[in-house]
Amino acid sequence: MTRSICIIDGHPDPDPDHLIHALCDAYAEGAEATNHKVSRIRVADLNVPFLTSQAEFDDPPPEPILSQRGKIAEADHLFIAFPLWLGGMPARLKAFFEQAARAEFFLKTRESNAGWPERMMKGKSARIVVTMGMPDLIYRFGMDAGALKALERGVLGLSGFKPMHHTIIGSVDELTPSKVESWFTFMKEIGGEAV
Repeated sequence: MTRSICIIDGHPDPDPDHLIHALCDAYAEGAEATNHKVSRIRVADLNVPFLTSQAEFDDPPPEPILSQRGKIAEADHLFIAFPLWLGGMPARLKAFFEQAARAEFFLKTRESNAGWPERMMKGKSARIVVTMGMPDLIYRFGMDAGALKALERGVLGLSGFKPMHHTIIGSVDELTPSKVESWFTFMKEIGGEAV
């Protein structure tokens, strides 16, 4: 079954030599090879302001965020990749999610104000890829995979994304060329399956 996929490349540095960019490219290649429709959001290409008030959050975001989040709305599946910075996602990516969430995009308040907000992303699935310099086991167990869990349980889980999968790639500075190639192969495979 052909799916619509939105790839969010969360590395804030546009330098093409970053592993995150290459992983996103490999995922897109696999998805396109099996006729999935692919759109992309590169946070490195966006000027993303920080939210500063509830009043801002209640109004729709400015361009280009407004049109970029339309790609999320149109997608069946979201692929998000980012490097771990200071134990969390880079600030520009976090700011993008905050801006995209404006005006009840992810969650819609019920008119009665009683009960759970309406999950606006129901029916969509997601895959998160996180890269880091530390070994992945330290991140998983020593740091409890905090940034990953915050994204899965927070923005994505609360708004209805299901199922969600994740991939953690640790010790990136020590990856051999063959190991990097094996990660690219894996990304192409899961891209082809849209998972």
